[in-house]
Amino acid sequence: MKSAELSHGAERRTVSRAPSRAPTQPYMNPYLAGVGIGSVLLLAFVVMGRGLGASGGFSVAVAAGMSAIAPEHAANSSPYAGYLVDGAAQPLRDWIVIELIGVMLGGFISAVAAGRFRRAIDRGPRATDRSRLIYAFSGGAVMGLGAKFARGCTSGQALTGGAMLSLGSWLFIIAAFAAGYAAAPLFRKQWT
Repeated sequence: MKSAELSHGAERRTVSRAPSRAPTQPYMNPYLAGVGIGSVLLLAFVVMGRGLGASGGFSVAVAAGMSAIAPEHAANSSPYAGYLVDGAAQPLRDWIVIELIGVMLGGFISAVAAGRFRRAIDRGPRATDRSRLIYAFSGGAVMGLGAKFARGCTSGQALTGGAMLSLGSWLFIIAAFAAGYAAAPLFRKQWT
């Protein structure tokens, strides 16, 4: 185990770090990554006729589950009926589902290629694995609920809506950043 000495204000502490298995590649330049995301968004509009997003893929998955368990309810009175084709779920015919599969595969390939693929729970020195997982799953649940109430997820609202100059999407982006900055002091102790 290697040790790194960190200074935080007047206090000094030592944090243990596990030895790296393989050298990692540097992170991509954020400006180049932004141009890449913008290019993918433009191609999505040109090729598929719609922008990027993720929450619709989860709605398709829920519709598929409802269709398998209660097909009559799913097709007739469910808010997910619009995600069904001829009353049946066909998730692999939906662009957003294919996009989500591509995002997962792309993330996996990128992590392996950069030497960053590992099984770990990232957390600060004061947080436990359990508390980190509780915060992560709670935050994910709140984001999922918010995506359904807002009729779009962060990527759909910020990327697609922002690119289309939608006022609601720009207000969402501003509110999301403001909420993040307001909540950061509450959770900072978990990471320092």
